Amino acid sequence: MNKTKQITLLINGRTHRAAVPANETLLETLRGLGYFEVKSGCEKGDCGACAVLVDDEAVDSCLTLTWTVKTQRVTTVSGLGTIEDPHPLHTAFIERGAAQCGFCTPGLIIAAESMLRNDTRDPSLDDMRLALSGNLCRCTGYTKVFDAVTAAARVVREEGGPK
Repeated sequence: MNKTKQITLLINGRTHRAAVPANETLLETLRGLGYFEVKSGCEKGDCGACAVLVDDEAVDSCLTLTWTVKTQRVTTVSGLGTIEDPHPLHTAFIERGAAQCGFCTPGLIIAAESMLRNDTRDPSLDDMRLALSGNLCRCTGYTKVFDAVTAAARVVREEGGPK
């Protein structure tokens, strides 16, 4: 028997109360709460499509049990900016054609944001390769992704840090 527990989650700055079984993943909880920008890909931690920030670290939500993040900030790709005020990564991915089919894009942006938040403000190609290594993209070949991350990093540095 799997017991459910009421927990409070902070997602994109909003508080949510949820009844969560002990074995429910953060991916399942987020999608159940309507956060469909978090993609369900491989569900075993290989593709990165489900990546979210927990505090400032990118994690695969398909491998993270929801109850383990109940005291932390969870940020999805839509929590980084809005249509009216997009995050520099959102803008750069669009302007540089880094979002092809779009399925992997949320995870790539989250991984890049985690890198930028964690003291790699001027990433080298090797920094980006390492930071994005947990994300699979079958459309772009990554060159446009690296171009977009480089451009966004420049904007973030000029603005004085991440949003």
